[in-house]
Amino acid sequence: MNKWQCVVCGFIYDEEKGWPDEGVEPGTRWEDVPEDWHCPDCGVGKEDFEMVKIG
Repeated sequence: MNKWQCVVCGFIYDEEKGWPDEGVEPGTRWEDVPEDWHCPDCGVGKEDFEMVKIG
């Protein structure tokens, strides 16, 4: 499991934890996050920014 950081706002997406509030179950890999998902901190769509692997 990896952690990914939004290059726009710094939000950390942890694959191990997922983002259940947005319907992304724990254990969901970044590539499996739905394409219509939006960053919960800055609202940028997944297709509009790159995530940087940090772990």
